[in-house]
Amino acid sequence: MKHSLFDKIFLGFLVLLLAIFSLLIFYTTKATKEVLVEDRTVALSNETFLIAEQNIIAYYNGQLSDEAFAQNLQAYSNTLDASIWVMDSKGIVLASSQAPGHPEAPKNIFFLDVEFDMTTKQTFTGTFYETFDEDVISVCTPIVTNNVPNGMIILHSTFSSISDMQRNLLKAVYIPFLVMLVVSFALLGIISGKIMRPIKKINTVAEQYSKGNFDAKMEITSQDEIGQLASTLEYMASELAKLDEYRKDFISNISHDFRSPLTSIKGYIEAIQDGTIPPEKQEKYLNIVVQETNRLSKLTSSLLELNNADSYGLWLVFKDFDIVNLVKNAMRTFEGKCEAKNISLVLNNHCQHSKVYADKTKIEQVIYNLIDNAIKFTPEGKSIYVTLTERNDKIFVSVKDEGCGIPKESLNKVWVRFYKADVSRGKDKQGTGLGLSITKEIIKAHNENINVVSTEGVGSEFSFSLSKASKEDTDTTKE
Repeated sequence: MKHSLFDKIFLGFLVLLLAIFSLLIFYTTKATKEVLVEDRTVALSNETFLIAEQNIIAYYNGQLSDEAFAQNLQAYSNTLDASIWVMDSKGIVLASSQAPGHPEAPKNIFFLDVEFDMTTKQTFTGTFYETFDEDVISVCTPIVTNNVPNGMIILHSTFSSISDMQRNLLKAVYIPFLVMLVVSFALLGIISGKIMRPIKKINTVAEQYSKGNFDAKMEITSQDEIGQLASTLEYMASELAKLDEYRKDFISNISHDFRSPLTSIKGYIEAIQDGTIPPEKQEKYLNIVVQETNRLSKLTSSLLELNNADSYGLWLVFKDFDIVNLVKNAMRTFEGKCEAKNISLVLNNHCQHSKVYADKTKIEQVIYNLIDNAIKFTPEGKSIYVTLTERNDKIFVSVKDEGCGIPKESLNKVWVRFYKADVSRGKDKQGTGLGLSITKEIIKAHNENINVVSTEGVGSEFSFSLSKASKEDTDTTKE
């Protein structure tokens, strides 16, 4: 049987409070009994002196008759609820008065204890030599006449009066404590309920999250730790929803990008095998198969590169190099493509100090990706401008085209893996949708920034920054 958190809290407090209550009962019972016994003993001791002075000495002197003396003792016995024994110097009991339920006095105190001390004041707690059936307080006080011990008076008081007083005192302690206990558990129930209700709500919503329903809401508005936990979980759910959407898009896009070339390759090869494509045309379609194979290889390499970047971070080899020379070499690579599309590729260099400190191979990949992307979306007869400027300790590289531009709603999505704006899908059949993602990861690994500005029908401009090289040339490896 599972116990809720509230059950555990409630049972824990119950056990704790019962343990405290039990200890309190034990301590207060023992302590009050000791105090009351001590007070009763002192009171009885004072009474023995009073009885001795006012009655016994008068009786010894013949001032009180036997009947009057017995009546006085009985009056004291009734008042004190105690038995009174009066003995002479030889231990013989001269007179006695028994409280209700007490046995009669012995004929001689020495019958109980032959070594009983008649000259010393004593106090006993117990059955007094097994004379009584229950514990009593016994106070023994010598009777002194003319400074000479001349007998003893013993008062035996039961614990009944003490027990009554003790019960009354304990009631005064326990009843408020029990009231406090009940109130405490009522408050505990209220407080625990206020805590448990949002926790149960969090648990219920968390179960919905585990089933993939990330739209479930906590509806907890408190500003305490539970409210913060609810807000954190809702934020986590929103991030998981985005991740789930990204996963679906990722699988959809990668399936599409792999299926299309594979379908083409399969179709052309089957057509060559069954003779649908005649021998004189086979070379043309085999070249298409090679292109599609290269596209798959490029896509796989890009995926592996992004996966490594996610898992381990990009491995960068930093060194000083001339960014202008790197840009010029990259531009030469695209001269054939530009001539084929009648596109002008223009370099604008405004840097006096063109050395940067970065990973040369990775920055070359960035520039290649940006120029290649610009060529794809720049129509014939237009231009692409690669501009280098310097500001303080940074060099900025921008690639601006005169293409179709990027829709405003798609501008923030160009860095998303496999994302292709609808405008580009019809024009770019060879793209993987990963080039800009890889570009951003490379610049991010350099602790630099890359931005895009675009206007539909006018063109797009991608720009990124690099740190200038120091005066001393150093080669460093950084992960």
